[in-house]
Amino acid sequence: MAFLCNRSVVASISKDPVNTSIKAKELGADILELRIDLISEDPVKILIELKKLGLPIIITNRMKKEGGAWQGSESRRVRELISLIPHADAVDIELCAEERDMVVKETKNAGKKVIISTHDFQNTPDGEVMAGFIRDSFEKGADIAKLAVMPHSLDDVLRLLDVTLHSSGQVCTIAMGEIGKHSRVMAPIYGSVMTYGYIDIPVAPGQLRVDELKNALKILLPPA
Repeated sequence: MAFLCNRSVVASISKDPVNTSIKAKELGADILELRIDLISEDPVKILIELKKLGLPIIITNRMKKEGGAWQGSESRRVRELISLIPHADAVDIELCAEERDMVVKETKNAGKKVIISTHDFQNTPDGEVMAGFIRDSFEKGADIAKLAVMPHSLDDVLRLLDVTLHSSGQVCTIAMGEIGKHSRVMAPIYGSVMTYGYIDIPVAPGQLRVDELKNALKILLPPA
């Protein structure tokens, strides 16, 4: 399945993944993201079922350092992620991951899209630092560079939106938490190709529900 992003709403899937994904599609999700680190079921069986829904699938096995819940070793985390590439349309790997290059190579060899992500749950770096994360992600092979930060003021959110507006290539940017909540709707206006929403339970601070995002984007954005 072609993985095309243009103001796409991604549903973050964790608990009860099959039923939650069905509901996500009903609410209007464009893409599903299966959080391997948040599920206890066999991910292969789940991915086979999710494929039947006809939506592109991102797989993510998030490390603790970047907000995930993975309990095992780093090498096992990466091995599991790589083993699931044939069942996905895109793979999200952290910029800071020690074995990032291996994941990027295997994903590209399989003809799938690479998302390289950076998360800062404490602060919003200055504009040049954020732009640097995005440049580094593209240099390391990203098809989409994802950057999520924690703002402490509206100025922080504005700084992220400015970086988004002036980035080259496909980016996904998010200002997390309550202060940054509106960025999940506003960032696509400034060029973010994806925004993440929840179905029943948020998996990141400040997430809006998928249908709320879809409705807001319909109001604010002209047809793509």
